[in-house]
Amino acid sequence: MDIILTKDVANLGLTGQVLTVAPGYARNYLLPNGSALAATPANLKSMARKRAEFEARAKEAKDQALDFKARLAGVALTLVRKAGDKGKLYGAVTPQDLVEAAAAAGLTIDRKRLRLAEPIKTVGDFEVSLRLHPEVLAAFKVKVLAEGTPAKEPAQETASAEAAAEVPEAPAD
Repeated sequence: MDIILTKDVANLGLTGQVLTVAPGYARNYLLPNGSALAATPANLKSMARKRAEFEARAKEAKDQALDFKARLAGVALTLVRKAGDKGKLYGAVTPQDLVEAAAAAGLTIDRKRLRLAEPIKTVGDFEVSLRLHPEVLAAFKVKVLAEGTPAKEPAQETASAEAAAEVPEAPAD
């Protein structure tokens, strides 16, 4: 079945694209959720008129994501957690913990945009990726320290917090 996407759909396509999908997927998910329209001649004409608007909006969203990615590159978050003698954490650093640490540093990040293969369960330095746009993937550094361990390089951590305070909110979907 041919459809026209009215919203960006993960792993399928971007707004305004004409795609062929399984009829059941279109009938049971895309059409009822308002994510797509049937590709009828009338809908195709309507979308052709709106295409320039969609493209301008998509370009603006991508530019915002690229700008945020550039600002996010210098950010480093430091988390302190209880850990055993060998550096294994009692618990884990989850995406929600990262969102809260980012908020404390002045960043607003959507937890659903974080790409963390599995929770962080050891002390150390990690790089966490963040999907800002379907075509833009950003990354920032996370340092996990054991509780009671003196923080090394306090001047560098302060600079990271100041840099983080200048970063605006992530672009909305």
